[in-house]
Formats: sequence, C-alpha cells, structure tokens
Amino acid sequence: MDPILVITNLPDRATAMALANKLIDERLAACVNVLADCVSVYHWQGKNETVSEVPVFIKTLAKHYSRLEQLITSIHPYELPEIIAVPISNGWPAYLKWIADETLPSDKK
Repeated sequence: MDPILVITNLPDRATAMALANKLIDERLAACVNVLADCVSVYHWQGKNETVSEVPVFIKTLAKHYSRLEQLITSIHPYELPEIIAVPISNGWPAYLKWIADETLPSDKK
C-alpha cells in the first residue's frame, strides 16, 4: 500500500485551498490538511527571508507521488517549492486502507 505524507507550504490560504481541492478532485490525495499560517525563516539568494506561509499536509500513496509532485509544481508560485514526502510506517489499518481506497488506482491515471 505504501502510504505517504507529503508536506508543502504555500504563500496564502487561497492558493493552499486551490491546491487541496485540485488534489482531492483528481483523487491524488485522500485528505489534505490546510493548517494555520506560520512564519518561515530561511536563507535564499544570499539573504535571510522571513515570510508568512500556509503549511499543507497531503495523505496519499507512494505510487501517486510523481503525478502529485507535477501538480504541485504546476500550481505552486515559488521558484523552489518545498515538497517533502515522508513514508507512513505505522498507522491505524482502517485509516491507511481508506487512503488507498480514496486515491485513484494506478491503472485509472
């Protein structure tokens, strides 16, 4: 089954919600959490940056990662978006099955 959690950050709630809805509509994710705004501090192009961002947690299967990454990068306004996939090694079996059931089978892509 190989469930994963994909994490990204968007610059505003509207963009985060657009991404969440697109991922659900295309059945690339079973659930997308759009979290409260946070402050990110990072080094970019020679200087420190401090910006407000909206974290997004995406629950899906590893077999959907490539297509999900393409969709995120096509919508994401950043030159270098954060896209991190973390394997879900343990979880309630019924919930993990739900993730698999709610995402598009690989033969339906």
